[in-house]
Amino acid sequence: MEANEAHELQEHAEHGAHESAMRPVAFTMSVLAVLVAITTVLGHRTHTEAVLDQNKATDQWNLYQAKKIRANNTALIQDLISVVDVSDKQAAEKIAKAYADHQAKWTSDLKDEQEKAEALEKKVEQAEARANRFDLSEALLEIGLVVTSVTLLTRSRVYWYFGMVFAIVGVISAMTSFLRK
Repeated sequence: MEANEAHELQEHAEHGAHESAMRPVAFTMSVLAVLVAITTVLGHRTHTEAVLDQNKATDQWNLYQAKKIRANNTALIQDLISVVDVSDKQAAEKIAKAYADHQAKWTSDLKDEQEKAEALEKKVEQAEARANRFDLSEALLEIGLVVTSVTLLTRSRVYWYFGMVFAIVGVISAMTSFLRK
């Protein structure tokens, strides 16, 4: 074996050693990329959930408002009947009683509709808080991925450890999103 060939074999072995030393870094980057993808999807779904819940809350408030308008109109008609001179007093009293019954029902309905709308708004707030947490997790995981990738360029494991810190905080942040229900 010539000196040239021996030198090439030595360089190849050193290069292989560097590659095998960087395998954990490359594996970590792959795992982080998967975690970023999962967190992104979860964040998007949670944002969608918040929008759908907001639509439900808006519909609920619209129903509340429609019933409130009906109740107000009924109250106005009751007031009008009470001041108008009617020839058939018995019929007027019957109509006034029917309106009073409607008024009582709508007053109870209004309270229920308001409670439902407020519950939906609370759901929206919770979904938005979870979505924001997923967004933070995604950003931290992406930072961890980028910082970890610097290890491949510099061959310094300090960046790998530093990237892992960001990744761990990102994973913890994502896990706390599931606790916010």
